[in-house]
Amino acid sequence: MDYAAIRHDGLARIAAAPDLASVEQLRIALLGKHGSISALLKTLGAMTPEQRQGEGPQIHGLREAVTVALAERKAALEEAALDARLAAETVDLTLPAPETPRGTVHPVSQVMDELAEIFADMGFAVATGPEIEDDWHNFTALNMPETHPARAMHDTFYFPDQGPHGGQMLLRTHTSPVQIRTMLSQGAPLRIIAPGRVYRSDSDATHTPMFHQIEGLVIDKGIHLGHLKWTLETFLRAFFERDDIVLRLRPSYFPFTEPSVEVDTGYAMEGGRRVVGGSGDDPGHGWMELLGSGMVNPHVLRAGGLDSDEWQGFAFGVGVDRLAMLKYGMNDLRAFFDGDVRWLAHYGFSALDVPTLSAGVGAPAA
Repeated sequence: MDYAAIRHDGLARIAAAPDLASVEQLRIALLGKHGSISALLKTLGAMTPEQRQGEGPQIHGLREAVTVALAERKAALEEAALDARLAAETVDLTLPAPETPRGTVHPVSQVMDELAEIFADMGFAVATGPEIEDDWHNFTALNMPETHPARAMHDTFYFPDQGPHGGQMLLRTHTSPVQIRTMLSQGAPLRIIAPGRVYRSDSDATHTPMFHQIEGLVIDKGIHLGHLKWTLETFLRAFFERDDIVLRLRPSYFPFTEPSVEVDTGYAMEGGRRVVGGSGDDPGHGWMELLGSGMVNPHVLRAGGLDSDEWQGFAFGVGVDRLAMLKYGMNDLRAFFDGDVRWLAHYGFSALDVPTLSAGVGAPAA
């Protein structure tokens, strides 16, 4: 078998291939399942050891040379096609700009601004903390030691790194660690909100592995549940821009508050979606769980460096994405993070839609 002639013929045909389709046809004809070089490889099994020792390297060398030649020819043709395309394409820089900007403000960002506007009017400052937290700030300081069953409520993303207080580093499961960090750094009295991203291993139409939460914390002397209820009513009436917001407080359990209460709000079904407003006991209405809250547990106050006999406080937490869904009529949380430009164009806000209490937090700026 004249392998040198076969090699010369194959390389000549590859070099003369005029386009990518021809290169692919040659690849199939030479190296495909029924290709000529593949057929030569199959003859090795029937050869004697002496024949295989002499012809095997030649056949394998033939296959290697053809494979390299095909790759080089394909790369050269692709580069030539790209050069031709770039030479033919032009960009007309004299075209007019779009009549309106194409980008929009994401609903989560808009609702964050609305919340900051409302709480700023009530004297709350905005506090922040790291999204990569240590076990102590995220759990232990919030009255959840290692053996506490409440840790099972959080499906946590852990890192292998050890934290400064012992335990592992993690993606924070709530914004509550900001409470501890702010108490330790600023002391009391306090009146803060802590908006930000949080992470839990959960995903369906109403849950995503990453979502947004806002935490509220008030620390002062003589604080009681009445202050909490008034704060939440004032906030929700301003946010939903309705005066008929009715709240129902139910006893619950959170390790960082005592007593703890779940807050329900009345709603009615309109156009196939829940619209917040009215009492859940009215005809055609119902009650919907909206957020968790309660009086700050004395253990948490002490972890924050405060005397629990002198200071009291309340805290609450609510999902920002859930508030956006309720206010603006969205039914699937996963769409918030899909990056679908059609969804963003429909639900997004203009950069001029700045929330103001005078014009209405949900209305465009005047």
